[in-house]
Amino acid sequence: MKIAMGTLALFFACQGTTPIRKLLDDPGRFEGRTVRIAGEVKSSIGALGYGGYEVNDGTGSIPVVATGGGSTPRVGAEVGVEGEFRSAFTLGTRSVAVIMEKTRKVR
Repeated sequence: MKIAMGTLALFFACQGTTPIRKLLDDPGRFEGRTVRIAGEVKSSIGALGYGGYEVNDGTGSIPVVATGGGSTPRVGAEVGVEGEFRSAFTLGTRSVAVIMEKTRKVR
């Protein structure tokens, strides 16, 4: 699993992925911008063409809103996601943000 995650992360790193921790540490810098992340799906829910899932890249976790009307990836899948970063708020040391999915690659 770690080898596969490393391969996926390396693949997407070449295409400019941003560590999730970096997004959450400075959410104002990324607000409204298109970002790329890669990691493992930790939770997933979908129904009637709507859904979301949480991605963890080892530096942090972030929810992803699936906007394409398709299904969401299964828990444990390795994904690369490109989407718009949206920060809801920061309270103390906790930032609440999501990525609005534009494209997804599943390994």
